[in-house]
Amino acid sequence: MRLVMILLHFFVVLFLPKAWGQSSSGSSTLGVVVEAKNITLPAGSQAVLPCHSPRMLWTQDRLKDRQRVVHWDIRSSPEYPVERVLDMSPGVHQRVYNAFNKGRISVPDSAFNDGNFSLIINNVATTDKGVYTCNLHHHYCQIHQSIQVQLNVTKSARKEKRYWDGEKTIFVVLLGSSVVLPCVNRRPLWREGLQEDQQQVAHWDFQPPGVRPDRADRLVDLYASGERRDYGPLFAQSKMRVAEDAFTLGDFSLTISDLKPVDRGLYSCHLHHHYCGLHERRIFRLTVGPSLPPTSTTATRIFQNEGPEPRTRDEEHSPPVVNVIVPEHRAYFVQHLGYFLATFLLLVFIVVAVIVLTRRRKKRGLEYELRSLRTSIKSGGEVSLDCTELNAFNQEPLNSDYKNNLVKERDMTKDCNKDFDGKLWK
Repeated sequence: MRLVMILLHFFVVLFLPKAWGQSSSGSSTLGVVVEAKNITLPAGSQAVLPCHSPRMLWTQDRLKDRQRVVHWDIRSSPEYPVERVLDMSPGVHQRVYNAFNKGRISVPDSAFNDGNFSLIINNVATTDKGVYTCNLHHHYCQIHQSIQVQLNVTKSARKEKRYWDGEKTIFVVLLGSSVVLPCVNRRPLWREGLQEDQQQVAHWDFQPPGVRPDRADRLVDLYASGERRDYGPLFAQSKMRVAEDAFTLGDFSLTISDLKPVDRGLYSCHLHHHYCGLHERRIFRLTVGPSLPPTSTTATRIFQNEGPEPRTRDEEHSPPVVNVIVPEHRAYFVQHLGYFLATFLLLVFIVVAVIVLTRRRKKRGLEYELRSLRTSIKSGGEVSLDCTELNAFNQEPLNSDYKNNLVKERDMTKDCNKDFDGKLWK
């Protein structure tokens, strides 16, 4: 049993790292999808599938070592600004910004060889308290990384500790002791001895409908050294092309001329920068629609020196052709009819509203007059009526025996009062 465990342990140590390395390299080689688009164009047109990456610029820089920089900064408290502690570049001595820290604070000289950029502080003082930031800059690859470490100083040895607060590592160290604030990055691009001889590569793949991704066709391979490999006759026939200075401009766009239905499918642009660890992929789904109808001329042009072309026998005996212009949208008439009906209904609604309001106002006026009349009668007030208005209801012939006008007026008043009293009783 023990022998089996030893053999199993040996198998794990010997073979699993290789398997993990192959899987990780395969995933990095495939690349991360940073863009995906659907493009639909008519047949016969030209398609441009954009693939831009400013980081993929082939520049042979002899001073590439100076493009890598590490610097440590400190913020003593949130009220104080950030201060530079030291910085360092390959082949350049580290520079300490405070005279008090010279000989006391440093970074290992082998930082750019082994990737250990930790900050060493000897004879810790109370002024060393604060939040330290380790910044790594690779200007050529446009990579910027940083890590924060907090340092607290104590006078009790029992309070020394190291813990994680969820955002950064916190060190509590004894006053006058030494501490190492960690900052380690062992990626190959941060270490010495790795030249930029590894090729930058860009390639386009085409996946027709119904084909698996691993069965996609390779269209072209582009190398930063200028080497180029075309697969198939499409590039030779100038149907597809990529700019010759693609690595200079960072533009790897694919142009497809005279689109046809067979050109539809998935196109993928793969960008690999092995030195910087850049692996990007852009996918475009191209759909080819029906071709556009040819543009017809509005009228034939007849010049002065030229007469109309003679008509052939077929044209003379051919039946007349009537051109009918059909609107593009069948709902054109229905749309305008809807506008007309909506306007008509709005006008009808306004007229009905005016009539109803007018009738209500008249009804309210009559009710108010009757109500005021009844109120005055109940209160015992006198009601004066114009007898001329009641003459129309008094059609009895006047007696001609009246001798003077005074008697006549008195009788007329009596008759008016009698008629009014009779109406009130009713």
